Amino acid sequence: MNLPQALLRHRTLVIEGADGIPRNGLIAALADHGFPIQHLPDRLHHVDPTRPYRELLAAPGRVALDGSIIHELVYGPLRRGHSRVTWIQALDFAESVAERDGALIHLTASAGFPRLAPTDFTEVADAYARAMRTLAQHVPVVSLDAADLTHPPLRPGTPAHRELGRKKQQLTVRW
Repeated sequence: MNLPQALLRHRTLVIEGADGIPRNGLIAALADHGFPIQHLPDRLHHVDPTRPYRELLAAPGRVALDGSIIHELVYGPLRRGHSRVTWIQALDFAESVAERDGALIHLTASAGFPRLAPTDFTEVADAYARAMRTLAQHVPVVSLDAADLTHPPLRPGTPAHRELGRKKQQLTVRW
């Protein structure tokens, strides 16, 4: 199985990862594969932070979301000491993505990744890893290292010589 096949068997994809990890190449490739890309505002709805996501997930067809409430679940405690999104809301979101034949794409990068302070990155990477382990009980999670996405490019029909492994509902992609 090549990487495009692994990712495109889902009709809903949610791209998640630490700030500063480039996602433009992945987003462009998903758009090439027919996924409309939705970028939601950084500000959450003040009463119901999950409302815009529920509305998007209720629409028919394919969709790829660049970022989601999981970002707030990770960064809220690190920046403000608490998240404006509860775990119940995050788990409900994960189940909604799964019901829509979807998956979370967890973009990762090594600790020496440019544009991120190593200590901040480690803390954020650990928080994302914990969140993804929990959410993987409710929705498939595809882990991708950002460095792997640049060589070779993810284009339709381009085979990716990578190892694909399954652990429960988590799909890990490695070179």
